[in-house]
Amino acid sequence: MTATPSPAFARRYQRLAWFTLAVNLAVILWGAYVRATGSGAGCGGSWPLCNGDVIPLSRTAETFIEYTHRITSGIGLLLVIGLVYLARHFPPGQRVRRAAIASGIFIIIEALIGAGLVLFDLVGGNTSTIRAFASAVHLSNTFLLLASITLTGVWARSGGAGYRAPGRTSWAAMTVAFSGLILVGASGAIAALGDTLFPAADLATAFAEDFNSSTRLLVRLRVLHPFLAIAAGGYVLLGLRLDWIGEKSEQSQTIERRLAGLIVLQWAAGAVNVVLLAPIWLQLLHLFIADLVWLAFVVYVEAQLFPKTALHPPQQ
Repeated sequence: MTATPSPAFARRYQRLAWFTLAVNLAVILWGAYVRATGSGAGCGGSWPLCNGDVIPLSRTAETFIEYTHRITSGIGLLLVIGLVYLARHFPPGQRVRRAAIASGIFIIIEALIGAGLVLFDLVGGNTSTIRAFASAVHLSNTFLLLASITLTGVWARSGGAGYRAPGRTSWAAMTVAFSGLILVGASGAIAALGDTLFPAADLATAFAEDFNSSTRLLVRLRVLHPFLAIAAGGYVLLGLRLDWIGEKSEQSQTIERRLAGLIVLQWAAGAVNVVLLAPIWLQLLHLFIADLVWLAFVVYVEAQLFPKTALHPPQQ
């Protein structure tokens, strides 16, 4: 189908995109809860079955937590597939179709990574370096998935025209910011894994372990995360101040203020997380704010590059 969809369809499609985004955010947070509680092996080494069954007979908390994550992940997958399928109602070449297809690709990668973690026993008490690497890749792909779903929703009603090409300096600045936030997320996944597998008895012990060459690599790596978070967040704040994308639209100014506030809030949550030795509830809150920072950055850049059409319904 190539005809432009009706405004009513575009509105419904956008609502579906926002619902899909909310569901996948919930899935991501529940996945972090699975890791934090050590429940990743709750379904044994079988996938997609749980302990070899479609509906597990085991009533352990670990099995319930892991099985719930698999069910909700499946719902998130089906919703993204629905976005991809319904995107055919938009004309070929329109941005919303490309964003929806990207969402489909990243959700499949997400599922494959999740399956690999189970099938290769990179869950539970596994302390290998490959698990840390897989966790970092998992989080990076998660960020790309969330960005794609978000752009699908934004572009569902923003039309296909309107684009402001940034200069070479702006492209370089955006690339650094984009890469920095991805790196912060990846390092955060490693730090959270280290906190889960090697919890410290107190703050002094935690600092001593972070800088002790005889401690495990996962423990020593977690100290990198706060430095990267401060550097990347500070760079984005500096970029917002210096207008490295270009002249701001009224809409992007509003998003900018929210993005700046979220970065400061994330720094505060991270500091408290360190002081309190990463309790599970605060790990989840920290991750949720990180997701919001990332999404605010994506929406801000989109609003800057597509100032005439971003988040506005097409002219009728």
